[in-house]
Amino acid sequence: MEGVDSSREIKEFLASRRARITPQQAGLPAYGGNRRVPGLRREEVAMLAGMSVDYYVRLERGNLTGVSEAVLDSLARALQLDEAERDHLNDLARAANTTPLRRRRSTQQRAQVPQSVQRVLDSMTDVPAFVRNSRLDFLTANRLGYALYAPMFADGHRPPVNMARFKFLDPRGREFFGLQWEESMSNTVALLRTEAGRNPHDKALTDLIGELVTRSDEFRTAWAQHNVRLHYTGLKHVRHPAVGDLTLAFDAMQLPAQPALSLTVLTAEPGSPNEDALKLLASWAATTETAKSDGVLDQGGP
Repeated sequence: MEGVDSSREIKEFLASRRARITPQQAGLPAYGGNRRVPGLRREEVAMLAGMSVDYYVRLERGNLTGVSEAVLDSLARALQLDEAERDHLNDLARAANTTPLRRRRSTQQRAQVPQSVQRVLDSMTDVPAFVRNSRLDFLTANRLGYALYAPMFADGHRPPVNMARFKFLDPRGREFFGLQWEESMSNTVALLRTEAGRNPHDKALTDLIGELVTRSDEFRTAWAQHNVRLHYTGLKHVRHPAVGDLTLAFDAMQLPAQPALSLTVLTAEPGSPNEDALKLLASWAATTETAKSDGVLDQGGP
């Protein structure tokens, strides 16, 4: 992929959001039973957004040049966008109004996890924790974090390891995330779609997306849906080869000094089977000869 085509992204995103809203959901009368579109017509969106049909058609053709925040807000309300979708629309508009001088390398590629952050990770001895970037590169973790994601580091792989590539292209990824595969898959694609809107000229990101679109039918299908999301808290379901099924709560926190990086901590409900499984995982991490010999689990990173 030679970068994200902003015009096409805008066109397909707006069309996909328009298609999912019925007249009834928008509070409009539905005349007749033979509508040619599954959702709202362009003229209906224009009316709801308080703009001319010609102007909305221009927007949906991928031209957000010079569009004001007020127009974007009206459009977001008309299309009933959630917070992540509103942010994505603003990111697309920002990209459309910025001319990149060159296809730039993302600051993520140069971002280093500070030693102070690694010390914070290592101080968390009872819960898995790791740092990733917005491309979903797993950069470093504490001992229990490496133990939880041990399948990603099979065959001698060392950080950074891309979590999306593991999920879609490695058979072990399907097994590891298989407890709720559809939800996990959709979340991953939506996160990458969100980042592509935010950083459309990030070469490493577009190369990753191009690889996944080419090699994974499931990724390609989900990518075409143009879903985006914010993913700061929730539940993660995994099937670990050593301790079995785990359902953990996760909380992701952006690192203020390096906004491209986020710290994710996973916890189990006290007294639950998941807490027992985490204790078993900690024991497994401490006693596994492979974990001790390769240096990854032993020191919290390479």
